[in-house]
Amino acid sequence: MLFCRLAFVLFVASSLPFAALAQSAETATPRLHLELNNLQDIEGTCRLSFLAKNETTTPIEKAVFETVIFDASGGVASLSLFDFRDLPIDRARVRQFDLPGRSCDSIGQALINGANSCVVAGTESAICKDTLFLSSRLEIELIG
Repeated sequence: MLFCRLAFVLFVASSLPFAALAQSAETATPRLHLELNNLQDIEGTCRLSFLAKNETTTPIEKAVFETVIFDASGGVASLSLFDFRDLPIDRARVRQFDLPGRSCDSIGQALINGANSCVVAGTESAICKDTLFLSSRLEIELIG
């Protein structure tokens, strides 16, 4: 009887790592994660800081996103192209963009309206659009 219990415990213990690997493989989806990380007023300009993580299996040579900034009342304040440049696999990058003549407290929301350009292996790719995942550490939402 003791042998049966011991054999059962060993079987369960040896199966756990395989179950955990299978579960993590199922839940790990490739994504290009853009996080609105910080806003900072600098001499009449609002500086937006984004944290970008390429969690896909493909290095991105160039990523440019059409970005719409809404004011606190929900009106469109600006439409710009934000060039995130190269985004290597599994390496975090911080990219900053300035909005001249705008204070950060006037911003209500940011919209990633789409990928204007996404270059992989020298050609345009849909990976920036297809794997895009957005989040914000701030009260200001980053939507798309």
